[in-house]
Amino acid sequence: MVFLMFANRAHSLLRTKIANKSISVLLVDDHTMFREGLRNLLKMEGDLELVGEAQNGRQAVALVKKLRPAVVVMDIGMPLLNGLEATRQILKEVPSAKIIILTAHSDDAYVKNARESGAVGFLPKQASTYHLCEAIREVNKGHMVFCQTIANRSRGGERKSLDQSGWTKSRKDRLTRREMELIQLIAEGQANKQIAVELGIGLKTVEKHRERLMAKLNIHETAGLTRYAIRSGIVESSAQLTII
Repeated sequence: MVFLMFANRAHSLLRTKIANKSISVLLVDDHTMFREGLRNLLKMEGDLELVGEAQNGRQAVALVKKLRPAVVVMDIGMPLLNGLEATRQILKEVPSAKIIILTAHSDDAYVKNARESGAVGFLPKQASTYHLCEAIREVNKGHMVFCQTIANRSRGGERKSLDQSGWTKSRKDRLTRREMELIQLIAEGQANKQIAVELGIGLKTVEKHRERLMAKLNIHETAGLTRYAIRSGIVESSAQLTII
């Protein structure tokens, strides 16, 4: 495992090119303007090829299975299916995919959950395009990439907090794929009827899943499930949430 620390240096005009082969990239983010900006910038890189875009985790899973990109640039906080759960599902279907998580947050919990999901890169959205492009190239080579601040913390006294198995992992790892989808939709403020339509299941099935989820986590109110989802990185705290 290699941790690459990106130093603040001038943006070089030279690009490392892979002979006769570009790196295929899938971009996943629910913000149209953000995707458009990255799309235009990636087009300027001779060795990077943007093969598709998705605006939520479910679309990302489907597109990775169809397009088989080498690298996926994935936002965490997205509706319907968040980036971390999408990462897990993608790697189950296409283990060769290399996934870089982009997020507005760099808290240890988010970094730890990103690593546990199988992501090989973690960058804040504030990172420069240069750093993102370099990260894509490095993960494609088989390296693990974090921004300098996170790598410094990982190398220092906070490594233990990034590596140890806390309550978030032990409880979250017990959740099924359906329960992960359910808790995200609950945290996003969707009612049982909306969840039933979204997941394509019956209302009574949603209610049973919800009861089982609360019993499993020993949480007995919607607000508690929402706090758990935020703390676990299932949804980002900056997302618009309705707490009942």
